[in-house]
Amino acid sequence: MLTAEHVRDRIVAALPEADVEVVDTTGTGDHFSAQVIAAAFVGVSRLDQHRMVYDAVAAELANGSLHALELRTRARDEQ
Repeated sequence: MLTAEHVRDRIVAALPEADVEVVDTTGTGDHFSAQVIAAAFVGVSRLDQHRMVYDAVAAELANGSLHALELRTRARDEQ
């Protein structure tokens, strides 16, 4: 079972300057929602922003410990 802190730490490791908030949406440790705001997203499509975050948790997705991750992403310069 994962924790929101573990998921957040994985994302921050991949995007160190990002502001990241993660919530366990079901209380079961396998469904999470994350908001990620990062300078690295400037000029990057929303789809590629999501890919960058999913790459950070690829191991957890592959081994099944992370079943779902709902994402809200934006570049630091967006409102």
